[in-house]
Amino acid sequence: MIHIDAGWEAATAAALGAFADAVVVEDLASAVTALTTLRSQNLGQADVLVYERGSSTAAMIPSGLNSLATHVHSDQISELLSSLLSTYVVAENARDAEAILRSHPSVHVVTRDGDLVSRNRARGGSSSSSSLIEINALISELEGKLANITQRCNQLKFEISSATTEVAARQSDFDSALAKLNESDARIGALTEQLAVSGQNMKSATAEVERLNSTIAEADHAKSRDEGELVIAQTQLHQQGAVAEPDHTSTENLRNSVSIARTAEVEARLAVRTIEERVTSVAERARTLEASARAEREASERAILRRGARAKASVISQSIAEAAYEVLIHIERSISKAAIERGRLEGSRAAREGETLTVRTRGRELATELEALTSSVHRDEIARAEQRMRIESLEVKTSEEFGIDTQTLIAEYGPENDVPTFFENEDGEIVTTELIPYRRDQQEKRLASAERSLNLLGKINPLALEEYSSLEERLKFLADQLEDLKNTKRDLLDIIKEVDDRVQQIFMEAYIETAKHFEEIFARLFPGGDGRLILVDPDNPLTSGVDVEARPPGKRIKRLSLLSGGEKSLTAVAMLVAIFKARPSPFYVLDEVEAALDDVNLGRLLGVLEELRASSQLIIITHQKRTMEIADALYGVTMRGDGVTEVISQRLRESDAS
Repeated sequence: MIHIDAGWEAATAAALGAFADAVVVEDLASAVTALTTLRSQNLGQADVLVYERGSSTAAMIPSGLNSLATHVHSDQISELLSSLLSTYVVAENARDAEAILRSHPSVHVVTRDGDLVSRNRARGGSSSSSSLIEINALISELEGKLANITQRCNQLKFEISSATTEVAARQSDFDSALAKLNESDARIGALTEQLAVSGQNMKSATAEVERLNSTIAEADHAKSRDEGELVIAQTQLHQQGAVAEPDHTSTENLRNSVSIARTAEVEARLAVRTIEERVTSVAERARTLEASARAEREASERAILRRGARAKASVISQSIAEAAYEVLIHIERSISKAAIERGRLEGSRAAREGETLTVRTRGRELATELEALTSSVHRDEIARAEQRMRIESLEVKTSEEFGIDTQTLIAEYGPENDVPTFFENEDGEIVTTELIPYRRDQQEKRLASAERSLNLLGKINPLALEEYSSLEERLKFLADQLEDLKNTKRDLLDIIKEVDDRVQQIFMEAYIETAKHFEEIFARLFPGGDGRLILVDPDNPLTSGVDVEARPPGKRIKRLSLLSGGEKSLTAVAMLVAIFKARPSPFYVLDEVEAALDDVNLGRLLGVLEELRASSQLIIITHQKRTMEIADALYGVTMRGDGVTEVISQRLRESDAS
């Protein structure tokens, strides 16, 4: 119903006091009904605030001060809260409250910690229990913290899940890189073996090339030698001419040798070319294998670096996960404690709300019961009216059909009269015999016999039985209604008795407390005098009056009519102050109550008013100078020269302080 700014819960609970847990009703009748229900049901005590819209007024506070009402908000009872809290100003601590009171003694100051300080009293310190307002504020705060903690837990769970997923992904990448590294190592080993075989083949090819080069050189040398021999032979042949037939055998042999040498040269050159191509291919293959080996080695080194980084990241992720798990455990413990505390507070609040709901439910039940009783009484009145109309109808019918009025019918044929008996003689005549007392059962039997006889006669009046049945049902209905009315009356009398007992108890409590305060105040206003309140009829306090006995000092008279004007005024003031002390109010209006007093009695009265000022505000209409001197503020009404009324005000307390 209300919302309090953060930090001012204790101050609001201290200012409201017992009204912090009060139930708010819309009118005085509802409040009285609630109190009656509490008393009748033995539900304990409760405070009830009556909130009638437009009837609450806020008090004025000095300028420069902050009212507690500005820190409390409500959409339903804002006017009531403003009226209750506007008389309180706020301060951060007790020292600030003391400083405010030195400047403005008439205000009530409440601190943020719940200390209440005024001119004549102070209340505060530590308390082992919290008010319902503080409990509700704590519940709201814990709910907010719980929501934040829950959100943080969800965030941590998401981060842990993300970290776990990332660790798993990096572990998978690490395993894949490790497999690739092992595969690369195997490939490097195979390439190394191939490189060794290629080197061996290269060495063999180089040796073969050297051998072939040597063979080619020998073939060239043989060729040159054969060509020289051929030239020499040809020269000799030309020199010899045709002397003899030349011997072509050696020439053919030489030619064959040259042809063989050339063939060997070509084959050797082909072999050299083939071997050179093989050497070039092996060298290119060796360079390719070396480049692959270097690439695999670099990839292996990078994989090792990545593996180290992943291992480090895995350790860090594991540390984060462990820390987050510990934080999560701590948060879950905090949440459990907060949930337990919240459950306890909600249980307490539920109990309070249950009690309040019980009272409200009982109030509604009583209101419903009262409405039902009212409706029942109304229905009974309608039934009685219908019954009267029915009786009148029967009277008219009796008069019209039998020619007998109602009084004669009751007087001659009522149940208190004796009933004659009849029998039929031999001549068929109906003869009357002795009279017998009226007995319903006998008359019912006679009626049944007469009805049988009437039936034997035939249907003379077919509506007679229906009318009789209707009247009989109506009689039964009226009897039930009458019994219901009796029960309702008995219940109403019980309720009235309970209400009277409760009112009498409240009246006697107020009377005893007022009488006690009257004796004290009268003794102060009349030192040495004696005054008391007496019930005129103590046995019936609800209808009794109250006599006021006043005996001023030095006089034996007790009747108020024999007192002087000033004594009557003081006695009346003593009576009013006693009522004020028994049932305090926020403010009082007094109209020239000290007009007939002398200085001595005026001083005594002002002392009593000073006590009232400590707990309530006093508005006094006066012409006495001494009364004006003790006032906090003066308001005067005068007429200016132009005939216009003007109100002049002056705050005396602020002027004295300055």
